[in-house]
Amino acid sequence: MTSPVLLLGGSGFVGRSVTARLIEHGHPVVIPTRRLVRPDRVARMPAVQWVQGSVHDRPFLERLCRDIGPSGAVINLVGILHDRPGKPYGAEFKSAHVDLVRLLVDSMTAAGVRRLVHMSALGADSKGPSMYQRSKGEGEGLVRSSRLDWTLFRPSVIFGRRDNFINLFSKLATHFPLFPLACGRAKFQPVSVENVAEAIVRSLDMPHTVGQSYDLAGPEVWSLADLVRFAARRAGYDRPVLSLPCWIGSFQAFLLERLPGPPLMSRDNLASMRSDNILPLGSQQVLDTVFGICPEPLESLAK
Repeated sequence: MTSPVLLLGGSGFVGRSVTARLIEHGHPVVIPTRRLVRPDRVARMPAVQWVQGSVHDRPFLERLCRDIGPSGAVINLVGILHDRPGKPYGAEFKSAHVDLVRLLVDSMTAAGVRRLVHMSALGADSKGPSMYQRSKGEGEGLVRSSRLDWTLFRPSVIFGRRDNFINLFSKLATHFPLFPLACGRAKFQPVSVENVAEAIVRSLDMPHTVGQSYDLAGPEVWSLADLVRFAARRAGYDRPVLSLPCWIGSFQAFLLERLPGPPLMSRDNLASMRSDNILPLGSQQVLDTVFGICPEPLESLAK
C-alpha cells in the first residue's frame, strides 16, 4: 500500500477531486473536518478516514501529523476567496492562508513528516494588489523557507461541474437579461479541476518535483466577459455584457459586499484582476511537459 496522505481542505470543490485521485492511486486518506460527513458518503469511500476537529488547533494538527508518520505526506488545499478589508489583508485571509500554513509547517516538522504539497494561486505575491494575493504570497513564502520537501501548485481559476465560478454566472443568467460587469477585459486561463487534482497526486511519486513551483493553466486564454458569455450560453441563454467603468464597478462591489453570504464580487476581487491571471509569456504548459496530462479546455463543460 502506498503512503498515507493527510488532506487539508478535502471536503471542498478541489478536495473532492483530489480525494478521488488519491484513492485511485492507492493512498489511504485522512481528512480533518469540523463536521463529520454523512454515513452514506463514508460508505462510498472506505479508504478515507474522516476525523472531526479544527486544523487550526495545534494539538489536533500535530496528532494528525504524528498519526500518518514520517512516511506520510500532507496536501494543503485550504483557501478562501473573500474577507473584510485589512492591512495587509483581513483576519480570515491571515488565518487561512498564513497562520495555518505556519502551524502546518511547525506540526509536520515536529512529527518528522517531510512531504508537503501546497496549493497556492496564480498571481500570489506578498506585494500584490489584492489582500487575497498578498496572503497567498505570504503562505508561499512560509512553505519555501521551510526545510520540508515541498511542492507548490499555482492554478489559474479552476473550473469543473461543481465549481463556484462558471456555475455562478450560469445561475445568474437565468434571472438577469444582461450582465453589468467591471474588469471585463481581465484575462484568465481556466484549468480543469480534474487536471489539477491529477497533477497534485502524481507529484507525490515524482521526487524531482520537490522544491519546485508549478503554474497550472488550461490551453486557452479567456477574458472575463467571454467567460460570462460562455456561462450564460451553457445555461441556455444569450446574455449581453454591459461593461462598467472601474469606479462604478468598485461601487457595485462595495454594495455586493454588504449583502448576506459570500459576495458575488468584492473590491478585493477587482484588485486581483489588475494583473492577468494567465501563464507568463514563454512559460511551459507544465501539465503536459512535467505531469503528462493533456490540458482540458473549458468547452468540455458544455459536453
